[in-house]
Amino acid sequence: MANALATCDMATILEGVRTAHGWSQGELARAIDYSQSWVSRVVNGQQALTVNQVQVLAQRLDVPLHLLRFGGAPPPGGPVRQEVDTTRHRGPGRAVSAGAVLTTAPPPSLAPAPSRSGAHHSVNETTAPALRSITGGQRRMDATSPARHLLPSAVTHVHLAEQMLTNSRGTPFHPELSAAASEASGFAAWLHADQGDMGSARMHYRSAVVRARQAGMRLLDVYMLGSLAAFEIDTADDPELGLGLVREAEHVLGPSAHPTAHAWLACVGALAHAGIGDRSAAGRAIGRAEKEVARTSNTDPPWPWVFAFDQAKVAGYRALVGVRLRSPHDAREAFAEAFAPQAANAKQSAVLQVELASAHAEAGDVDEAFRLAREALTTGVRFASERVIGRVRMFRRRYRGPRAGCVEALDRELASLLTTIAASGWGSGKETTRESP
Repeated sequence: MANALATCDMATILEGVRTAHGWSQGELARAIDYSQSWVSRVVNGQQALTVNQVQVLAQRLDVPLHLLRFGGAPPPGGPVRQEVDTTRHRGPGRAVSAGAVLTTAPPPSLAPAPSRSGAHHSVNETTAPALRSITGGQRRMDATSPARHLLPSAVTHVHLAEQMLTNSRGTPFHPELSAAASEASGFAAWLHADQGDMGSARMHYRSAVVRARQAGMRLLDVYMLGSLAAFEIDTADDPELGLGLVREAEHVLGPSAHPTAHAWLACVGALAHAGIGDRSAAGRAIGRAEKEVARTSNTDPPWPWVFAFDQAKVAGYRALVGVRLRSPHDAREAFAEAFAPQAANAKQSAVLQVELASAHAEAGDVDEAFRLAREALTTGVRFASERVIGRVRMFRRRYRGPRAGCVEALDRELASLLTTIAASGWGSGKETTRESP
């Protein structure tokens, strides 16, 4: 994809966009408002394109022209590296291109319509701060509210942010509104992931990355890249793709950034290495994170981070790495340092409880393992969180020990939950997690 962008190879770019979104050729044709037969000829190298057609295609897919080496200026803050070899073969007939993930614009449902003359009158210096304050309020509510209650307003807010971004074209407010749209899409992605909607979550994360790059705000770019990486590693169970995204984020970040950003990315990378089974690389990444958080300059975290990364947070990641590498004793020691059962975000605590349950189960402490899993399940049901409930289900599937009373108790609760879901109508999203090989 990087080579195609550099050489303006529209056939490869169109095919990469189609593959990244999982579209059929007909769906791609509808997205760019051309016939399927025309798209087929372009992709097969049978249709030459005029300069005007290239411009139209770039506009309809919201691919910045400077990425095509076609004209225009790079975003403020310097260009983002394009020469990335991120195609990873993961079995016969399967390849994943991180380049397509990073360079594909928001899908047409999120991409702004052509700007109307005079529309920018509705945008001023207060618009971006107002949009960001709404996203901030929604994020705070996420700690105590079910994602399904927040999701409709969050998606509507994304569309509002996109419309304001459209109205800001040709004004000095465009970069700030790109950042606001990025934050709104990132939060919508988080909520979709919680509800088990993998496709929508990935779509919004990609949109968040693209908008951050259009804003020219390096730290926001890194934050959204890292968030997408964490999603691919932890929710989509694709550590190889996640690791490629982490490496790209580290390159964008540069060596002189705030320690919190370096520590967080190192921890996300450690999870990717652990998911692949590379114990040494995971340990080195955790070690880098520990060095970063120990720096005297690790105070006053940079936006968009809210809290500085500290030793307790690194310990939490060290525990998660231990679970994935099947080192239960190391994991339990790290959890003892990091785990906070009374944390403000009950859903996040529940996810950690399931991870801790896995560590106890590996160590043979079955009663404690299933007690934690049942507590997490209760929280998942209370918040209608498919993410938490899916983690508990995966924990149960992986357990191969004796069928004690605590195991049967969890089985009864899971069976009862199926009836509850069918009767209430919530939780219809597909389960987002799958067992590792």
